Amino acid sequence: MRHFRFRGMEMKEAYDIEHLTSTQNIEHELWPLTEIDPKKAKFPCCIVWTPLPVVSWLAPFIGHVGICREDGAILDFSGSNFVNVDDFAFGAVARYLQIDRKQCCFPANLGSHICKHGYKHSEFGTALTWDDALQSSSRYFEHKTYNLFTCNCHSFVANCLNRLCYGGSMSWNMINVAGLVLLKGHWVDATSVLRSFLPFVLVLTLGVAMVGWPFVVALFSFSLLLLVWFILGSYCFKTLLEC
Repeated sequence: MRHFRFRGMEMKEAYDIEHLTSTQNIEHELWPLTEIDPKKAKFPCCIVWTPLPVVSWLAPFIGHVGICREDGAILDFSGSNFVNVDDFAFGAVARYLQIDRKQCCFPANLGSHICKHGYKHSEFGTALTWDDALQSSSRYFEHKTYNLFTCNCHSFVANCLNRLCYGGSMSWNMINVAGLVLLKGHWVDATSVLRSFLPFVLVLTLGVAMVGWPFVVALFSFSLLLLVWFILGSYCFKTLLEC
């Protein structure tokens, strides 16, 4: 009996040491981030957004998004088989939202998931660090064809968040990624606000002056159709928007 207890204590101590070491290794990776620096386009662990030419002029809630490494470099899916690194497509960042890495799941093994999606998360693809997740998603999207309506920059960011299991969720898609940035994102400065909405206001004003109120109806119908497409594709017909 004593021998059994001794063996049991040994096994428990070994498990505690292994668990502690694993936890310390994960916590070690969460080193302090540098300050956000819009002038140098450095946004550590942020989701970033900028308006799209023409598209955002007609529907200002649509834009181009990217996600940043721990050193602040921006990664964005901006073309077929191509993930841009540290050269954000379509202009400077207008909005950003820094992600809390403590709300992400970085499992060292199958028994160390802090999220409720242990098996599903492992099957999808886990990561030991923030940058590891972004690198894995980048490799995945380097073999994907870009399409504004089915597989775009929002899909890439959603894939990263699902790989991180951010907020304990693996249901990130185009809609909730866009909503996350638009509802919780911070404007870089007043110029960013003007750059995002002034073209839309000018197009709306010019259209009303030349065509009248039917232009407003057509413009908002266009925006509504886009929104309905992405909502239906994200929640009702998921295969339509799978990358």
